[in-house]
Amino acid sequence: MHGTAFINGKIYIQRDTFVSALLAENGRITQIGDDKSILAAAGKDAEIVDCGGKTVIPGLNDSHMHLLMVGRAMERADITGCRSVDELVERVRAFAAAHPEATAHGIHSVGWNQDLFTRGEKRLPTRWDLDRISTEYPIALERVCGHVLTANSKAIELLGLHRGSPQFEGGTYETDETGEPNGVFTENGCNPVHRLFPPPDEADCRRMFLRGAEYALAHGITSVQSNDAGTSVMPRERFFAMTDDIYARGECPLRYRHQICASSPEDLEELAKAGFFDPARYRDPERLAPGPLKLFKDGSLGGRTATMRQGYLDDPGNYGVETLTEAQMDALCRTADRLGIQVVTHVIGDKAIEDTVASYERVFRGGKNPLRHGLIHCQITDRPLLERIARDQIPVFYQPIFLDYDMHAVISRCGEALSSTSYAFRTLPALGGRVAYGTDSPVEDCNPFPNLYAAVTRKDKAGWPEGGFFPAERVDVFDAVDAYTAGSAYVEFREKDKGRLRPGYLADLVVLDTDIFTCDPMEIGRILPEMTVVGGEIVYRK
Repeated sequence: MHGTAFINGKIYIQRDTFVSALLAENGRITQIGDDKSILAAAGKDAEIVDCGGKTVIPGLNDSHMHLLMVGRAMERADITGCRSVDELVERVRAFAAAHPEATAHGIHSVGWNQDLFTRGEKRLPTRWDLDRISTEYPIALERVCGHVLTANSKAIELLGLHRGSPQFEGGTYETDETGEPNGVFTENGCNPVHRLFPPPDEADCRRMFLRGAEYALAHGITSVQSNDAGTSVMPRERFFAMTDDIYARGECPLRYRHQICASSPEDLEELAKAGFFDPARYRDPERLAPGPLKLFKDGSLGGRTATMRQGYLDDPGNYGVETLTEAQMDALCRTADRLGIQVVTHVIGDKAIEDTVASYERVFRGGKNPLRHGLIHCQITDRPLLERIARDQIPVFYQPIFLDYDMHAVISRCGEALSSTSYAFRTLPALGGRVAYGTDSPVEDCNPFPNLYAAVTRKDKAGWPEGGFFPAERVDVFDAVDAYTAGSAYVEFREKDKGRLRPGYLADLVVLDTDIFTCDPMEIGRILPEMTVVGGEIVYRK
C-alpha cells in the first residue's frame, strides 16, 4: 500500500503535545510517532517527506468566506486601504485608463472604508465623487463590509431613482438635503445596483474560483466553508453546476463546503427538493460538500447598519438596518428545522444576535441544538448574551481579524462597557461555547496568520494598542490554532475525522516557516507555509 511518511517535524497533536512523524495512506493519517517507528511502518515503497525540523499544524479551515469573490477581487480595481475620497477616485480612474475593456459594462469594485480616510473629509463618498471618474457608464464602489455602496449618477439614472422614489425593503438609498438620491445605498438597497452589472460568464467564474483556491492553499488553508451560492456573482444553479464539474475533473484540491443563500421558505424548499443540501447528490463529499442555509439578519458595524439594542452613540436615533424581520427569520428557521438543515446567520449588532438566538431557540428540540445552528461574526455582545449562546450550544464563527479595524471604531459606536464584552474570543469558550475562526474574505484577506495574530495579541497590524485591546479577551496560540482547525471542523460536523493530526483523521496539514508556538506573538502575522498537504498529497510548496 502506497503511503507518505512525514518525518523530522514538530507535529502538533494537542496542547503541549507534539510528535516528529506521521504516516498518511489513502488520504488519512494511519499512525503518528517518532521518525523510526513511522519509517518502519511506512515500508520501502512509501514516499518520504522531510519536514526539516519545522512546525506542522493541521490544515486551516476558514469557517466563513466567499471564495469566488476572493478570485474576483483579484481582477478588480483595488480600492482597499484608500486614505481619502480623492485617492479612491484616482485609483479607479487609473484602473479604467489601464483596463479600458473593463468599462464596457461599468466598474464595480469593493474595499473602501471611510474610517481609514486620514486626508480630506472623513465621510462616505457620494455620486458626485464618482462622477469625477465617469458619467458615461455605471460605477458602483462598495464599502469593505459589502453592506454599503456608492453609485455614480449614471447608475442612478439607469435605476430610474429620483426624489420621492419608494425606499427598498430591508435597505435604503440615501438622499441629500434636497431629497435627491446622493448615491449611497445600504443593505438590500445595494441589490438593484448589483444587477446593473452583468455577471461574469462561466469561464471567468471558473478562473476566479480556481485563482482564489490557489491563493488559499498557498496560505495554508485546506478547507473553506464558503458562501458563494446565492450571492450576486453568479446564478445559484450555475454555480452548483460549475463547482460540481470542477471537482469531478479533479481541478481543485481545496476542500469546499457550500453555505447556501435562500430568499424564502419556498425557495429553501425548492433547493432541498433539488438535492443541494443532500450529501448523496455530491460525488465526493469529502472534497465538495453541502452545508448550511446562510442568512443575513443585519448589516455592518463600520457602516452603522448592524442592529443595536441601544442604537449608535455616535449617530443618535440610528439602530441599524434589519434585513430579515422576526417573522421572516422564524419561517426560514422552521422550514430548515423540518428539512433537517443547519442554519448560519450573519449577525453583528447585539439586537441582531439576540433576535437570531431567539429564533433558533423556537425551533430547538428539547432545548437542544442538534443541527448546530450558528452565528457568523457575533461581534457586539454583553455577558448575559454570551452566557445564553454558550448555554444553548450555538457555535460562533468568529473573525478575529475584524478587530484590526473595529478596535478603532467600536467604542465610539457602542461605548466602553459594551465594547469590553464584545469580540469575546476568550470568554465565550471559557463559558463552554463553541467557536470557529474564519476571515469573511474578501472582506479581509483569507491569509489565516494575520487572523491568528489578531486573536492572540488583540492588536492592529501596526501593533496598537500596547498590551492589546481589552486584553482579557486574548487567547493563547493553542486555542487560536484549535479554533481554526478542530473548531471549524465541529461546525461542519467533522470533528471526529478532521482538524487534528491523529490516526483516522484526514491527512490535511501545513508545514510552517516559523514555529507559531514559540515565536514572538508579534511575528505570527508574518508566518507563511512552506508546504500545504491535502489528503496526504502535497498541493503547495514555497
